[in-house]
Amino acid sequence: MTDANAILRPRRSVLYMPGANERALEKAKTIPTDALILDLEDSVAPDAKGDARKRVAAAAASGEYGYREVTIRVNSPGTPWHDDDLRAAAEAGPDAVVVPKVDSPETVHAVERALEAAGAPDRTAIWAMVETPQAMLDARAIAAASRRLTVLVMGTNDLAKELHAEHVPGRAPLLTGLSLALLAARANGKVILDGVYNDVTDLTGFEAECVQGRQFGFDGKTLIHPKQVEICNNAFAPSEEEVDKAGRIIAAFEEAQAEGRGVVTVDGKMIENLHVEDARRVLALAAAVAGR
Repeated sequence: MTDANAILRPRRSVLYMPGANERALEKAKTIPTDALILDLEDSVAPDAKGDARKRVAAAAASGEYGYREVTIRVNSPGTPWHDDDLRAAAEAGPDAVVVPKVDSPETVHAVERALEAAGAPDRTAIWAMVETPQAMLDARAIAAASRRLTVLVMGTNDLAKELHAEHVPGRAPLLTGLSLALLAARANGKVILDGVYNDVTDLTGFEAECVQGRQFGFDGKTLIHPKQVEICNNAFAPSEEEVDKAGRIIAAFEEAQAEGRGVVTVDGKMIENLHVEDARRVLALAAAVAGR
């Protein structure tokens, strides 16, 4: 398992699906989302946890979700269900286990030990949800805690609650936390996913938040409703114009190198190595998306 390989996989849209709902798990096989989080936590009532665990483990092990990355969100550390969730997830061998309330590297280490003790395959990664002020302040150490940890997931609802902040357009109260988590992810070569948008009827506001997330540098966004998927996929995928420009940047740079020229311009702007690297990332993501 390598962080680089984890980054190359598109994760524009990552949809939560309630683990207690068999119809939802079946419907997920047809939704064009890049990844699924089969949820055992918030969407499952306490008396339904056991049945949901069996249902989700069977779904994750089924191999019936096509190109979609399949993950299991376990209940948070310290709850009565956490250990059993980890054991069931390890046996099912999903693409990843999503762990809520990760506040420290020690939590990552404990989850990693539990997964390995239960026989989780090497390919099963850890996705750490960072959703508290403590997690924001320790995000760098969390992201660096393990190579098995490949993705940080923003828990913006819980973060807002703990900050006593309001949910407002533009998310000004959350910008510091979002930025700290992004810095931590990029410093350690990890993928990072933006948090959910709560109003499923407000698609205009949702699209604006997707655009903001992409502008910040997030790789994709977690979602709570299938009708958010198409907007999210479009927002986090390179546009035709971006793909065209990336191709021209690479061609111009390679031509200049072949001719021994030190100065390269595209559309009147100076091109350096950093622009070429970004252009290659755009083309790699576009090719991966096209392969869906």
